[in-house]
Amino acid sequence: MVPLLAVSVILAAVLAVALIAVTGGATYVIAGLPDPGVVTHYGIAVVRVIADAASVVCVGSLLLAAFLVPPQPSGTVARDGYAGLRTAEVSAWVWFASAMASVFFTAADGAGKPVTEIFSPVVLVDLIDAIEQPKAWLFTAAIALVLAVGCRIVLSWGWTAVLFFVSVAGLVPVALTGHSASGGSHDMATNSLLYHLIAASLWVGGLFAVLALGWRRGEHLKLAATRFSKLALVCWIVMALSGVINALVRISFADLFTSDYGLLVLAKIVALLVLGVFGQQQRSRGVKALVDGQGGAQLLRLAAVELLIMFVTIGIATALARTPPPADAVTQPSTTEVLIGYDLPGAPTVLRLLFDWRFDLVYGTAALVLAGLYLAGVRRLRRRGDEWPVGRTVAWVAGCAVLLLATSSGLGRYSPAMFSTHMGVHMLLSMVAPVLFVLGGPVTLALRALPAAGKDAPPGPREWLLAFVHSPVARVLTHPVAALLLFVGSFYVLYFSGLFDNALDYHWAHLLMNAHFLLSGYVFYWPVIGVDPSPRRLPHLGRLGMMFAAMPFHAFFGVILMSKQTVIGETFYRQLNLPWVSDLLADQRLGGGIAWASGELPVLLVLIALLVQWARADEREAKRKDRRADQTGDADLAAYNAMLKQLADQGEPRG
Repeated sequence: MVPLLAVSVILAAVLAVALIAVTGGATYVIAGLPDPGVVTHYGIAVVRVIADAASVVCVGSLLLAAFLVPPQPSGTVARDGYAGLRTAEVSAWVWFASAMASVFFTAADGAGKPVTEIFSPVVLVDLIDAIEQPKAWLFTAAIALVLAVGCRIVLSWGWTAVLFFVSVAGLVPVALTGHSASGGSHDMATNSLLYHLIAASLWVGGLFAVLALGWRRGEHLKLAATRFSKLALVCWIVMALSGVINALVRISFADLFTSDYGLLVLAKIVALLVLGVFGQQQRSRGVKALVDGQGGAQLLRLAAVELLIMFVTIGIATALARTPPPADAVTQPSTTEVLIGYDLPGAPTVLRLLFDWRFDLVYGTAALVLAGLYLAGVRRLRRRGDEWPVGRTVAWVAGCAVLLLATSSGLGRYSPAMFSTHMGVHMLLSMVAPVLFVLGGPVTLALRALPAAGKDAPPGPREWLLAFVHSPVARVLTHPVAALLLFVGSFYVLYFSGLFDNALDYHWAHLLMNAHFLLSGYVFYWPVIGVDPSPRRLPHLGRLGMMFAAMPFHAFFGVILMSKQTVIGETFYRQLNLPWVSDLLADQRLGGGIAWASGELPVLLVLIALLVQWARADEREAKRKDRRADQTGDADLAAYNAMLKQLADQGEPRG
């Protein structure tokens, strides 16, 4: 298994270097900077291939340990999972070393110097501070170091799952720099690249992990291969769609056939298409052979060929990252397009805010997928004769519609450019969508719709969901103090600490802010009015107290914004220089008014929902007591009367 991986990585590195030389990537010099030399040009490609290979092996090995093979009944990883952890540890150390090497090479490339001239700590720190790519690689190296240490000390299934999600997060920093993160439409290009890299890492890494499990003759090979086969099909679809979108955003259709860059894009697309068709057919045959009780040799042979082709694709992708786009595709974008990724047609009118859409590949897709999964769960319940309240379905679908509207309509389009519109989106994502989501009861629906694994069967999605709901992380987040601080305290920290000013320049920061708005709102409203049982069950009086505790802080936030005399994010908004936002302070005050006014209606709705739930709970309790009285024949009342009579008799004077 190790020789196969080494051969694959060497092949990918050689192919990347050859393609860079053929396409002119070796002479690709940043305008205005001297040539950093051949060692820097080709060294970037080699360490990038090694880093990519190590990252996908780490992600795939943790995927295997967390979700493809079952843990022991005690919650500790079993033998197959432990082997996956050890492989992840080794690959994490390689990932860390190659990421640190990439810090030096990308810094040298960005400065136009040979890599041997930047080993001075002072020079290196200055370059890292000034250039985004070495900074991204430094973050990646830090994450890889955490993974390496974590894989050494972790043995429980829960922490293994946490490490898996940390490894996926390690793919993000580098994805947010480079060709996709600059120029026009960088929002669309970056979002599509995130999908592409995560799907590719799960596919390639998962395949390697299954191969390694078969080579070790693991006892859960059939289960791992079956689960991975389903995941691989989804990854292939995501990779194909996101890859095409990412390419067409950056170059025209004609450039695909007339430029070296376009030909590399075509080669990558063709390789992915061939891999998708070939891999799915061969895996399905291999899984069928395992299910029929035959050996896994056929599956391993076919998967080994697929793995080699996949690493060839990684080599093409690395060459693509070092190849300049065609000259006619590099246009001079406007200031607005550079800063937010696209131009705005004019002042925001009601029609433009409602109908001037720009689909958000991250949150727009999430809204559609969440709605589809929920409706599929409701359909499954009804097909087997179970009922599900219509009101919950309406609430969930309405929450998805609010998420889609806030991120993909004209509101989402103008949000990065105007503070007032941003604040409207903030209120929708933190105050409206989470309320609707928690009223939908998604956890209850999932637990009823997903099949139970069974007594002796390995845990599946239903068990994973239950483990998360009862995890220490969920209990900490839903603690009233923690939930209140995350929900209300983050308003003040984000906007009054300078954090928002620094975040405005980065697309990834906008993605992170929206995620925080949604999750902090969900965590707050879940124990207050959530249909799903919360890890911390509060009495209705305690829930009411949480709402009354949050209300004044939210109102004060809006008032402070309206009375503030300095502009938040002033440097960024002045760079945009939008003609219809001549008074930035007035726009900020409008945003404060939106924050103050728009928070009142959701709070009122939450209070009404809370009081209705309280009344229904009292009604259910009264009915429960009535049923108990009917079953016992008023035995409790008779016993109580007998006790009163006995006390009365004892109190009578004796003659």
